[in-house]
Amino acid sequence: MPGIAETARKNQAAFYWHLGDLRAIYTFDEDIQHQPDRIAKPLTITEYENIAWPDFIDSQVSAFGSIPFFLGIGNHETFSPLKTREEFLLQFADWLDSPVLLAQRLRDDPRDHRMKTYYHWIDRGVAFYYLDSASAEQFDFEQVRWFERNLAKDSADPAVKTIVAGMHKALPDSISAGHSMNESPTGIESGRRVYTDLLRAQNEAHKRVYVLASHSHYYMDGIFNTDYWRKNGGVLPGWIVGTAGAVRYPLPPGSSDARGAVTNVYGSLLATVQPSGEINFEFKKLAEADIPKSVMTRYGKDFVHWCFAENTLARQ
Repeated sequence: MPGIAETARKNQAAFYWHLGDLRAIYTFDEDIQHQPDRIAKPLTITEYENIAWPDFIDSQVSAFGSIPFFLGIGNHETFSPLKTREEFLLQFADWLDSPVLLAQRLRDDPRDHRMKTYYHWIDRGVAFYYLDSASAEQFDFEQVRWFERNLAKDSADPAVKTIVAGMHKALPDSISAGHSMNESPTGIESGRRVYTDLLRAQNEAHKRVYVLASHSHYYMDGIFNTDYWRKNGGVLPGWIVGTAGAVRYPLPPGSSDARGAVTNVYGSLLATVQPSGEINFEFKKLAEADIPKSVMTRYGKDFVHWCFAENTLARQ
């Protein structure tokens, strides 16, 4: 993540958007284990659970400095009883209730004073939505109602040219369906409904629509180029970017139908908005040599090399 922060700085990014899974939670994170003070005195599991999220702030978020950081919830943030949505909201209230998100929430509904794990903001004609797809019961009725109400407003607003929907688990029936909202009946039903809503915004309201997800630990462009969506409304532009440090996954069957797919990489997706509202997306691969010196000093070259060479389930 500090390497990705350097990429964001070099490209003068307006903000960074994290699509969930902050720490492993179900086991120790290797980077925490390899911090010098942890090597000298290994953590107990209870100690790890207590420091995992504060360490995410200290070791990852802080690397972005003054670059605004938008934060999403992932399934690893909902490993009950270890972690819950309520704990996530409390720990990350500064980001989930930032001045930008608070102001937009009250513009959307002046009575809505409750912070949520899903949110919406508009920046220079682009409406961004973070949708909480982190667990099997999502999207629930309340979230879908919230999304459709705000999407209707954005669809009717000529100042909004573009809709970008981000989430953790990808909407159903993608090339990555085996590791997506297809994992639950509610996910399938509600996810297809949201996809259809986005199609309507594109086809009837004539907005440019883009869909982003993570969850699967590889990079893929064109995730909705599947037989299901070709036969059921059309293919939306969609990406999976799960390349910010977690163990890398093998590519799924059908990945040859994507515009681009690669694993065993780290990096981020750089989005450049044109005056028309069109967004150009470019995957910025992170090389081992791009890791900041401060990280090399803290963790050592051997461990950094292990992350690039060995942190994978996709053996080649």
